[in-house]
Amino acid sequence: MKRLAAVLFIVSALFLLSACSDDQSAKDGLNEFVDNWNSQDFDKMYSQLTEESQQDITKEAFVKRYTDIYEQAGVTDLKVKVGEVSEEEAKSDADTQQLPLSVSMQTVAGEVAFDKDAELVKVDGEDGAAWKVNWDPSYIFAQLNGEESVRISSIEPERGRILDANGAELAFNATVPSIGLIPGQLEADGKTKDETLNQVAEILEMDREEIDSLLEQSWVTDEVNVPIKTLRPDERDLAKEVTALPGVQSTETTSRFYTLGEAAAHLTGYVKKVDADFLEEDDNASNYSSTSYVGSTGLESVFEDKLRGEIGWKIYTDSSEEQEIIAETEVQNGEDVETTIDSETQKEIYNQLKDDSGASAAIDPKTGATLALVSTPSYDPNNFIFGWDAEEYEKLSNNENSPFSAKFNKTYAPGSTIKPLTAAVGLENGVITPDEAKHIEGKTWDNDGKFGDYSVTRVSSSLSDVDLENALITSDNIYFAMTAVDTGAENFQKGLESFGFDEELDYAFPTKASSVSNDGLNSETLLADSGYGQGQVLMSPLHLAAAYTPFLNDGNLIKPTLLKSKAAEPAVWHEDVLPADGANAITEGLRGVVEDERGSAHQPAVDGLTIAGKTGTAELKQSKDDENGKENGWFVAYDYDKQDMLISMMIEDVQDKGGSHYTVEKVKNVFK
Repeated sequence: MKRLAAVLFIVSALFLLSACSDDQSAKDGLNEFVDNWNSQDFDKMYSQLTEESQQDITKEAFVKRYTDIYEQAGVTDLKVKVGEVSEEEAKSDADTQQLPLSVSMQTVAGEVAFDKDAELVKVDGEDGAAWKVNWDPSYIFAQLNGEESVRISSIEPERGRILDANGAELAFNATVPSIGLIPGQLEADGKTKDETLNQVAEILEMDREEIDSLLEQSWVTDEVNVPIKTLRPDERDLAKEVTALPGVQSTETTSRFYTLGEAAAHLTGYVKKVDADFLEEDDNASNYSSTSYVGSTGLESVFEDKLRGEIGWKIYTDSSEEQEIIAETEVQNGEDVETTIDSETQKEIYNQLKDDSGASAAIDPKTGATLALVSTPSYDPNNFIFGWDAEEYEKLSNNENSPFSAKFNKTYAPGSTIKPLTAAVGLENGVITPDEAKHIEGKTWDNDGKFGDYSVTRVSSSLSDVDLENALITSDNIYFAMTAVDTGAENFQKGLESFGFDEELDYAFPTKASSVSNDGLNSETLLADSGYGQGQVLMSPLHLAAAYTPFLNDGNLIKPTLLKSKAAEPAVWHEDVLPADGANAITEGLRGVVEDERGSAHQPAVDGLTIAGKTGTAELKQSKDDENGKENGWFVAYDYDKQDMLISMMIEDVQDKGGSHYTVEKVKNVFK
């Protein structure tokens, strides 16, 4: 009997120990709660609240409130940790315990960190005791108590300006009129509301339906000012005219403005309002709010980080008594971008090109400073800010010459403008000298039959002994094909690489690298064609301009730059790409192209111009037998006396306009 009693006692003790072991400690309960908190799983967190806390707020309201707060505050890197608990506290059998917490996180307004004591209450259940959390809103943010709202406000930075070399503004934040309507005041002075709105639509060149839709927004009342259109800085007279009507008001606002409009559209680009996708997906979205603008194209996009600055954020509690700041970062205005662009040169080149499809780059050949980058047809970037005429936008969108896409940073076949580079490579490799003449008979050359059925053709066979100067003046295809073949594929490739081919250009505006061939100079016919510009060689107008700088710099290739800070210290891109005497000889030949009556750039003759240059006609044919292919006309020229400007210009579809001569006239007009 005593033995049985002892056994029963042991079994009972084990049962009690087992039951006790199912009890959760306060720290374990808080750790579980914190795990869900770090995962921002507010649904599970609610299930761990005390019954008293749950009576104060529904599950749906709890989840929505705190999910919204964290999302709006941009909470990331949330780290909630349970602090150390003393041995005495761990052994406490009290039904309520205070345990330490540390909370830290990153928000749009910076880091938030605080310590807090969490109150836990022991609750008995069928499976043993568990610990529930007495909820306090200050667990989310220390300053949050009761039912106050958490507010997040932003202060937009002032966007930096884009300036030309002389400090003139290419893009800036202009103070402009914003026209608004007060619905309850539109009927006055003998006018009906309908008559007033019709006049407003006519003056502002807006659709009446567009105005009506703005007035029909849900928040509109008779007393509020409803903005309908922002006017350009040069439309203040229009603002005076429309505000003479009843119920029409003008207020001042700030808007981005592009001074040169179409003349520099592809260079400056434009800004656009951020959308929901940007705010959700962009890595730098925390620096933007729903009212922000972001650079979309051109320099506005390239220098977005510098121009943008840093948005200012404030997270605070909003109550009837006072505001408490939770976190705050100061706004940092954007910085100006100072370019080397000369506005007058930019406008003059655009005026020459605006009726054609083409591109041009102008640089200072001694410093590499970019004076102009022009692409046509163009568009007015201000229309992306102040609104488009629907017909105009549709017309531009359907234009086969792609007005919205820049051409000066794309690559094209350079035609005969490659010939001075072929000469430079030949001089550097010793396969030609300035005074040595090549004996060439007839108008065709097949390399003694090595080309098979193929042959190179030149325009004129009047010269049978052709030196470098005459080869450039007469643009002799055979001379330059021979030079390329004599140089050899490997050395010709290396020679062009010394001019920056097949190399990413370290330049502020992203520009496609020029290339020598698609898959290497793998045949002598391709090598020969490449020597005079009808192979697979592709160059951008900007690179082509830079490639002529060695002829004015004793054989050194100057790196082009777009930033004023870098132009102060000209950089050599590649040294000694040809001998100095060879550079002078090429300039003499290029002078002849313009000044000699035989030269392709002689007409139109202009007194007083001291320019040297080379024309080029790139034939864009589907096959060699194609007689209806399009032609791009090139002219690259520099002032050999002043040595202050070098221009490359390409115009598409010149086959019915006089070929490259059409381009020559426009470049000469710029130099004039």
